[in-house]
Amino acid sequence: MPTEVKKVICASCDIACNVVAEVEEGRVLRVRHSDNPAFKDNICMKGVHAPKGFAHKDRVLHPLKRKGERGSNEWEQVSWDAAMNEIGERLRGVIDRYGPEAWAVSTSQWNTSTDYGMGRRVMNLVGSPNWISGVALCAGNTAAINRMTYGWFPMPDYNNTECIVLFGHNPKRHSWTPIYNNIQRAKARGAKLIVLDPRKSENAEQADLWLPLRAGTDAAMCMGWLKVILDEGLYDKAFAEQYTHGFEAFRERVNEFPLERVAQITGVDEDLIRQAARMYATNGPSIIPWTPITDQQRNSTSAIRLHCALRALCGYIDVPGGEVLMGFNPSVVQDSQIELHEVLPQEQKEKQLGSDTHPAFTYRGTAALGEPTKRVWGHEYANIVTGSYMANPSAVFRAMAHGDPYPVKAFIFLGNNPLMSYANMKLIHEGLMNQDLIVGHEQFLTPTAQLADFVMPADSWLERASIMDAYGWSSMVRPSEKAVEPPGECHSTFEFWRQLGVELGVGEQIPWQNIDEMHSFRLAALNIDFDAFHEKFEVFPAPIEFKKYEKVGFATPTGKVELESTILADLGFDALPYFRDDPETDPQYPLMMFMGVREDEFFQTGHRHIDPLRKRRPEPQLFVNPDTAVDWNISEGEWVEVANTLGSVRMQTAVRPDMPPDLIRIPHGWWKPETERGLGKLSGAWDMADAQICPDDEDFLDHEQGIPHLKGIPCRINKLDAQPQ
Repeated sequence: MPTEVKKVICASCDIACNVVAEVEEGRVLRVRHSDNPAFKDNICMKGVHAPKGFAHKDRVLHPLKRKGERGSNEWEQVSWDAAMNEIGERLRGVIDRYGPEAWAVSTSQWNTSTDYGMGRRVMNLVGSPNWISGVALCAGNTAAINRMTYGWFPMPDYNNTECIVLFGHNPKRHSWTPIYNNIQRAKARGAKLIVLDPRKSENAEQADLWLPLRAGTDAAMCMGWLKVILDEGLYDKAFAEQYTHGFEAFRERVNEFPLERVAQITGVDEDLIRQAARMYATNGPSIIPWTPITDQQRNSTSAIRLHCALRALCGYIDVPGGEVLMGFNPSVVQDSQIELHEVLPQEQKEKQLGSDTHPAFTYRGTAALGEPTKRVWGHEYANIVTGSYMANPSAVFRAMAHGDPYPVKAFIFLGNNPLMSYANMKLIHEGLMNQDLIVGHEQFLTPTAQLADFVMPADSWLERASIMDAYGWSSMVRPSEKAVEPPGECHSTFEFWRQLGVELGVGEQIPWQNIDEMHSFRLAALNIDFDAFHEKFEVFPAPIEFKKYEKVGFATPTGKVELESTILADLGFDALPYFRDDPETDPQYPLMMFMGVREDEFFQTGHRHIDPLRKRRPEPQLFVNPDTAVDWNISEGEWVEVANTLGSVRMQTAVRPDMPPDLIRIPHGWWKPETERGLGKLSGAWDMADAQICPDDEDFLDHEQGIPHLKGIPCRINKLDAQPQ
C-alpha cells in the first residue's frame, strides 16, 4: 500500500503548526514539516514524536469507571454509552439538588477549539456559568484585556514589522516555533529586536537591546517607556486626539513614573530605558507580540493595558507592520456564535464565580462590550482565545472545597489536568476530593484523572478532522485532515459534548449529529464541504482592511482606544493603569522565583511519557545563578527542596550563568507518569508540581482578573539528603 500524505495541524502545543503526516496501512509512520514554503520550518520535537505518544501502552482506549475509593487507582472498563448514561444521570442529580451553577468545567485551549463551542453551548443551555480554562493565565486573559482597551486582540504582522519587543517571551526552535521563525526572518531583513527579561535568554543573546528588568515589573517599565515617548513627542498626536479616550488623565498617571523611579523599580539603567523607548517609537512600525510572562503578574491587567497604549499611541495598531485587528472571518461560522451565550439567563450570569471580586474576563466584566462588539464586528459575543466570559479559577476551586458562596459538586475536565494547571494545588485537591462527580476526557491517567470517577478516552489531533482559526483570534481559517482512525473507543470533544447534551435534555438544540454535519454548517456560506475545503485551502483568509476604526471606530463603549477605561471605572477599579509594589517579604524566604516557563520537550503538563523527550530532560531542573548556588551551598545536579509559605517542591539543581543572582526558575507541570499512581503519590505530582508553591491569596493576585503572580514569589532553598523516589 502506498504511503498517504495527510495535511494536518499539530496540537502538541497551542501554536497549531501546519505539518504533514505520512500514513501507511492506517498507521502514522512519521510527522514532518509541511511542503508549503510558508510553513516549511514550523515543526518541533513535540510534533515529530507525537505518534510515539499516541501509541503509548498506557493510553486510555476505553472508558474507565472508578471502583474503589477516590484516588485508589482501581478501575473497571465500561462501554462509552454506559458511562455517558451514568454521567448524565449523576450530573442531573447534582443540578436538581444544587442548581446548574453547581457544575463546573475546566478545559484547555486546543480541546475547546475542537469542540467548536459545543461545551459552552451545552453549559449555557443547561444554565451553568462556571467554565474555566488555562487561558485564564495564558493568552485568553490578554485577549479579554485587549478587548477592554480597543475591542479586539491584535495579531502582529511579523512580515512587515521593523521592530519586535519581547517582554520575557523566549520563542525558540522547539518552543513557539513559528514565532521563533518569524523573528529570525524579521531580523535577517534588518528588523530590531528588544528583549526585556531578567535572564539573558536565547533571544536576549541576539537582541539589539536587552533590558534585564526585575521579575514582575513589566508595568513599571511600560510606564517608563511611555514617559519618554510622551515627553519627547514621539507619539501620534493626531491619533491621540481623535481616537483615544482619557489621554490627558493617562498622561498625568504616566507622569508619576519619572525614569529615576522606573529605574529603581525595574533595576534597569535610565539611559537604557530611554534608548529602548526611542527605538520602539522611532524604528516602527513595531510590534509587542503576546507574551505569557505579562499574563502572570500581580499587575497583569495594567501591564497588558500599557502594551495596548504603546501600540495605539505610537500609531502601530491596525496598520501594516504593526498589529492588526482581524475580526471574524465572515465566511465561516464562529465558535462564539455556536456557544449561545445569549441563552444563559442574566440571573445565572450573575452567579459566575469570582465575578464579584475579579470580574475582568467574566460575564460581568465584558457586559459593556456587547453592543460595541456587535457594532464593529457584527456579533455581540467575541470569545477570543476563549478568554472572555470565564469564571475565576481560584473562586471555582474555593467553591468546590468550601461551598462558598455556594456549593460546586460536579466537575468535568477535558485535556487540562487542572490539579497542576492553576494556582494553589492543595486547594484544588481539596475541592476535587469534595465532589460528588468528577469526569475527565483524557488520553492518559494524569494526576487529575487519577482522582476522577470516570475517565473517558479522548482522540488526538491525528485522529480527527478540524478547523482552526487561532481560537477565534484570527480571520485566517485552516483545515486539518484526519490522518488515521482513533483507536478503541476514543472520541472527540465534539462527540463527548453532543452526547452529554442529549443526556442533559438539550439534545434538540444540538442539531448536528456528527462532526461532518458541524463542518458543513460552519462552511455553508462557501457552499463547500470539508473534504473540498481542505483540498482547496491550506489557509483561507478573510481580506484584511487596515485602519478600520476610521470607518466604524473601536469596539469599546466610547468607540475609542480607552486609555482611561470606562469599563473598569464602572466596575469600581482604577480606570488608569498603575503599578502595585510587591508585598513585604518574610526574611525566611529571601530568594525570588519565577515559574510557568515551558521546556522545549514538553507542553504544560503533557508529553512526559514520551521516551525520546524524557531522555532529553529526565528530571525537573531548578535554574540558579552560580553566585546564588555558592551562597546556598548547592551544586550542579544536586537535589534540593524549594519552599515557601504554601508548600515545597523537589528539583535537581542546574547552575546557569544566564540567571540573575537571587532569582531562581521553577519549571512548570512536572510529574512522572511511570511512577506510582493514586492518592498519596499522584505519579510524583506531590513532589514536583509547581502549582503547590503558587499562591492565590489576594497579595499574589491581579486585582481585576484575579490571576496569580508567577513572576517573583518569595522562597528559599533547602538541601536534601537524597533524590526523591
